[in-house]
Amino acid sequence: MTTHPHRHLSSWAAVIAACCTATTACGAPSPDSAVAFPALDVVTEIDKLDHPWDVVAASDGTLLTGERSGRFVVKRPDGSTGVLAADLSDLVVRHELGLMGIALATDFDTTRTLYTCHTHTAGEVTDIRVQSWTADTQWTALTPTAVLIDGLPLSDRGRHGGCRLLPRPDGTLLISTGDATQATAPQDLHSLGGKVLRIDAATGVPAADNPFPGSAVYTLGHRNVQGLAVRPGTGDIYSVEQGTHRDDEVNRVVAGGNYGWKPDAGDGFYDESVPMTDLDRVPGASEAVWSSGPATIATASGTFVTGPGWGDWDGALAVGVQKGRKVLFLRLDPTGAHVGAETTPPELAGKYGRIRTVAAQPDGSLLITTDNGDDDKVLRVTPATGR
Repeated sequence: MTTHPHRHLSSWAAVIAACCTATTACGAPSPDSAVAFPALDVVTEIDKLDHPWDVVAASDGTLLTGERSGRFVVKRPDGSTGVLAADLSDLVVRHELGLMGIALATDFDTTRTLYTCHTHTAGEVTDIRVQSWTADTQWTALTPTAVLIDGLPLSDRGRHGGCRLLPRPDGTLLISTGDATQATAPQDLHSLGGKVLRIDAATGVPAADNPFPGSAVYTLGHRNVQGLAVRPGTGDIYSVEQGTHRDDEVNRVVAGGNYGWKPDAGDGFYDESVPMTDLDRVPGASEAVWSSGPATIATASGTFVTGPGWGDWDGALAVGVQKGRKVLFLRLDPTGAHVGAETTPPELAGKYGRIRTVAAQPDGSLLITTDNGDDDKVLRVTPATGR
């Protein structure tokens, strides 16, 4: 298992870590700990997609995904699939950027409200923005309702755009942003790049109790946060972030936290050789809960799986991996500050190519979007029973 060089696992975690590696599933439980990983069943829910970025599931069983090119595809409870009508004439697709995060409002069942994050252009204005929509009851169309926040930076080369959305029960919406390869953005409180933002989900104004009054900024010092997830039973929020040539990270998001990315070498030069968590140049920066170490795997999303079918991995963080072409599972220790074990089950190692999004469901299953651009899919993963 790979950890941040400044961290030390407890003896409990070290025992667990000995049972797993980042590429193989655990074997039979040892006398000291039971960390066997369940067998998994994988089925295709939607196919013939092109770079689907996110996937959400409504309580009626409807699945909604969005392709980076701006097409919304739905699978209804009766098994029928279709393309939703939605006006994204302002969309610009640029390398990593286009239609990105999708999230259902916490009160979706009554309001039919959902949110998207996408690159936008109008005349000479090009930015990333978060938009709210209303879905009709038949799932045939999305009607735009409001732009909640705009002005999120983007790069000419289409790098580091974020943009994961996490609605919260208190009526706020968390938004992850990339630094758009702008050297000063991550440490600049006047920039929305390289941050986790927190806004009122109805109005788009900064949440009243944010750590920096009048600002949407919730945390800073990030490079490219691709995942946001809430740990069950704790309310703790974790981010999944892509590193440079090393150190993809999982961080615990704490209001006002600075996560240490400072690529500003002066004169606007964007220096990617500096550490992801630069404790020398950003004293007091929050260290990562997990790091990939000397090589990146391109972590692209995160979600906590739940349910008895996951056995000892109930409550583990699943991470979608692009370059590494797998789903990585991280078992946190009780404090949530360290990873005690990690594994990739063989059913999700290499077989489906690049993994963009993982999204845990209340029934214990896990939805996945692939990111290959050639017959991409939405998959459903379920712990197998009886084998």
